[in-house]
Amino acid sequence: MKKIFPIYVRIPVLFALFFLAMEFFIDSGDRPAFIKYPILNVVLLIFLLILVAMELILNATDNILDTLLTEEQRKEKEIEENLPFTESKFYKGLMQKLTRSRKVEEEGELILHHNYDGIQELDNVLPPWWVYLFYITIIFSGIYLVRFHILGHDDQTAEYEKAMAEARIQVEEYKKTAPDLMDKEKVTLLTDASSLEAGKALFQTNCVACHKADGGGSIGPNLTDNHWILGGGIKNVFNTIMEGGRSGKGMVPWKETIKPSDIQKIASYVLSLQGSNPKDGKAPEGDIWVEEGAASPAATATDSTKVAAPAK
Repeated sequence: MKKIFPIYVRIPVLFALFFLAMEFFIDSGDRPAFIKYPILNVVLLIFLLILVAMELILNATDNILDTLLTEEQRKEKEIEENLPFTESKFYKGLMQKLTRSRKVEEEGELILHHNYDGIQELDNVLPPWWVYLFYITIIFSGIYLVRFHILGHDDQTAEYEKAMAEARIQVEEYKKTAPDLMDKEKVTLLTDASSLEAGKALFQTNCVACHKADGGGSIGPNLTDNHWILGGGIKNVFNTIMEGGRSGKGMVPWKETIKPSDIQKIASYVLSLQGSNPKDGKAPEGDIWVEEGAASPAATATDSTKVAAPAK
């Protein structure tokens, strides 16, 4: 046995079985038990020390017993230890218990006293491994019947459907606040200094070639006045940066290059430039934009206000 299962195999296997049993029986939620309950590390260490101590004691006992063996017994033991696993007493004993097989010489005791055209049958018993497995299936079916058909616990289909429903709810909740899943309908105007500073940095990296660093406009329109080609306000400005300007002559869409949360910062920074009146600003283009619900006497007088168009 020691040759088949040496100490460097026995100790790790026994330790692993104890560890798995501890994890299985102790409810620790979504974290391993030895992390949630640090005291279990002490238990594991004690168990390991016990295993090592038992191995040392067994080895010492074997050594003492070896000294008591006769020369003939010692030779028999050495021969047994050097036998192949399939010829060892352990293997043969195990197979005998599992199969209860009889030797060929004993078949005469098993022959049934009837004859079918010269053919006789042996009255062999069912192998114990098969019988025990059959008993296990009966026990399992009883537990299954009580759990799912009497107590009404969820089967695999119900568990899957519940898990999917919970996952869908979590996804929808995540979408409500996830910045990089933002769209025109969810975007809001950012006014805090850190967001505007980040928007300014992104603007200077991606937008100054067409709109100048001060937003006064070059190839692109002036972003500091209240005239907008495709509509003002955070939703429209955000949408225009995402989807691009007028087909064939407007700004390219940036949604493949800049993530939505950064586009929100750029749009918020652009709107913070309103009324800054930079030097040499480009002449106004488009129509005067008034946010829906806001009063604008000048716009009312000229009747040129446009509401709800898409951004510059």
